[in-house]
Amino acid sequence: MPASLALRLPAPFRVHGDHIMITLRGASVLFTTRRGGVSQAPYNALNLGRQTEDDPSRVASNRALVAGIAQLGCDRLADGLQVHGSEVRRVTDVADIAPKSLLEVDGHATALADVAPLVVTADCLPIAVAGDRAVAMLHGGWRGLSNAIVAEGVRALRELGEEGDLAAAIGPGAGPCCYEVGNDVHEAFASHGDGVRNGRQLDLPAVARIQLAAAGVGEVYCSDLCTICTPTDLFFSHRRDGPKTGRQAGIAWLN
Repeated sequence: MPASLALRLPAPFRVHGDHIMITLRGASVLFTTRRGGVSQAPYNALNLGRQTEDDPSRVASNRALVAGIAQLGCDRLADGLQVHGSEVRRVTDVADIAPKSLLEVDGHATALADVAPLVVTADCLPIAVAGDRAVAMLHGGWRGLSNAIVAEGVRALRELGEEGDLAAAIGPGAGPCCYEVGNDVHEAFASHGDGVRNGRQLDLPAVARIQLAAAGVGEVYCSDLCTICTPTDLFFSHRRDGPKTGRQAGIAWLN
């Protein structure tokens, strides 16, 4: 049996069972680990990725487990087919999140209290942005960040009627300790300054912080957890494990 989750998290992140939570203004955010699910290797155990080759029934069971942990219903999870783009879907009706309506989007935003935006990751950053009246969850890989998904997420919240201050939480993802990229990726973030680069390494959370601040987000919190070099039973990592791996999730909902 794996040991209980023992992580030293920066405030205001907190351990919630086998997972990580944070409260942002009017919203709650859950960042899952890979623990506690029913999937078998190499997707063990809490794989939430519909686009993996895992047994779909096991993925569905895992999603039901997570919905229970967050005290949500599975029919409340706003999900999409992630393509490393920068489109953020505005969810204004519960009917928009029916399984048959899954679209190629890398973020969801809503002002509905009965809908929880969700993204899945395996090294990309799950980024929650929230105010008192609306909340968004964004899939922050380097491609999405280079194409302004953060600014688009904030724009979506404003379009949904959020007029107040915003706060953000950056969940577990590839850290500056491990995320080595090529010159093309570094060039995509040249305007962010030398502080996001250390040799071949890119500080993806620092990129997200800069973009959140530029978009007007006043409070930004980062979990400081690297999915690549943390113990392998904590997080899925495409970089570490290859393409046959699962996905953890970031989920946010209005309180």
